[in-house]
Amino acid sequence: MKVVFLGTGSSAGTPVIACHCPVCCSDDPRNHRLRASILVRDEGVDLLVDTGPDLRQQMLRAGVQSLTAVLYTHFHADHINGVDDLRAFNFAQEVVIPCYADERTAAELENRFRYCFLPPDPAWAKPSLSMHRIVSPQTFGGIRVTPIPVLHGDLPILGYRFNDMAYLTDLKTIPDASLELLRGLKVLVLDCLRYEYHPTHLHVEEARYWARRIGAERTILTHMTHDVDYATLAAELPEGVIPASDGMVLDL
Repeated sequence: MKVVFLGTGSSAGTPVIACHCPVCCSDDPRNHRLRASILVRDEGVDLLVDTGPDLRQQMLRAGVQSLTAVLYTHFHADHINGVDDLRAFNFAQEVVIPCYADERTAAELENRFRYCFLPPDPAWAKPSLSMHRIVSPQTFGGIRVTPIPVLHGDLPILGYRFNDMAYLTDLKTIPDASLELLRGLKVLVLDCLRYEYHPTHLHVEEARYWARRIGAERTILTHMTHDVDYATLAAELPEGVIPASDGMVLDL
């Protein structure tokens, strides 16, 4: 199984429009971050997590040719607003693409993007998607996907476990019941917005706390703002914890 980091940035991406801070002006490519998303791949299965506004660029950069399914963490704009670019895969594959989400996110997508869930266009000229509420583990080829309920501030959202790797972005709290679903991880991908406190996201010290508590063999931090310089953060983190960068590939 391979995990491709399509984007590791927050809602504004990095560089931020009209910002001239050192990170936004950095020539370190690890400080160039598209909106957060991953692709999980294994023997012909390609699972996309979220469809942010950088989706087209991410798919071209990663050379993605087909999708098996899309999994949504939640309905905020930086995680869904690229949905229209899924039509390229409808056209290429000539199939309706299944999407998975919790009840609130599924309803928001069906309301905001109603045209995507209508019967397929004969020419596949618009997105053609089917929505499925995910409440229990699903299997796609050799990948077992387990939804992990977490809290984004007060908003219940989902992370996902893929075999021995878990992806938890946009979170503030992990309920005890969800911690039980995270036992025995080889890799934990974890939200880490910035250094300062934030009411709905983990900041650096909170991310380090949850990394210790969950105890995965490796923890990789993602969803970072332009307040975070890659090299500076990497030098401060304990062994086994690293920042993610766009284009990083994990071979599990």
